[in-house]
Amino acid sequence: MTHTEIEISAELVRDLLRDQHPDLADRPVRLGARGWDNQLWRLGDDLAVRLPWATRPADALLRKEHTWLPVLAPRLPLPVPVPRRLGEPSTLFPRPWIVTTWVPGEPADRTPVTRGAEAADVLAAFLTALHQPAPDEAPAGRFGRGGSLADCSEGFTKQLASATELGLVPDPDAVRAVWDDAAAAPGWAGPALWLHGDLHPANILTADGTICGVIDFGDLCAGDPACDLAAAWTLLPDGAADLFHAACRPARDAATLRRARGWAAGQALAGILIGEAGVRGRPGGKATWGPPAHAALRRLIATAHR
Repeated sequence: MTHTEIEISAELVRDLLRDQHPDLADRPVRLGARGWDNQLWRLGDDLAVRLPWATRPADALLRKEHTWLPVLAPRLPLPVPVPRRLGEPSTLFPRPWIVTTWVPGEPADRTPVTRGAEAADVLAAFLTALHQPAPDEAPAGRFGRGGSLADCSEGFTKQLASATELGLVPDPDAVRAVWDDAAAAPGWAGPALWLHGDLHPANILTADGTICGVIDFGDLCAGDPACDLAAAWTLLPDGAADLFHAACRPARDAATLRRARGWAAGQALAGILIGEAGVRGRPGGKATWGPPAHAALRRLIATAHR
């Protein structure tokens, strides 16, 4: 993480708005959340300001959202943070920032899905709408997302070794088997589809036990839908994955679901390590990421031989 040297405060957000979008400057400003890449500040009841505060790629990710989300949002059946304004780097703040719509709900890492059947239908409808052929100029994914799962094997191996050494994975051989089967599956032969690219629980919002919104499209990209389909195991409660797969249109083939399980295993290991770092008070750690990640890994192992 590379935190910005400028302290981000409500006063700074108001100054930025006065400088570039004065018609919004009189709205109440309050902190919403601090994420991996950005800080989120509420702007009145229906808007938010996102400013990069960690990781250098955050600037490009915000500009990507500003370019593509207004194009995709109208066809999506769930609320998403639609960019309304772009803030350019200035003497007040040397990085770009955006004003988006505010999406109400609670992050699923804090308030998980409990109504599995309904959430499976909601998530399937969202991904069915999103997973459409992307144009040639669509962005490529970071960290291999949307690409070949096998190309990520080195990173998976390191994460599994770290989690095993910390005593966080009770059956590393079973986890390895899930990955090996996924990496051996035939690759995606269809067109590059639009992907969210980062559907972990903190980027899914819930209300009344089901999914009510999707946020943080910084990893929006095009490629193999298996990356997003991993959400069946990482977001939904026990027994809901099959309901999700049955509701997806078009139905995904067995090879794609095998690759999706591999992506889910990798995401679960990352969540377990980030959760453990949070428990230990280490920088970048998020304690709430651990429980859903452990649950996802348990589901994957339990269904490994189905």
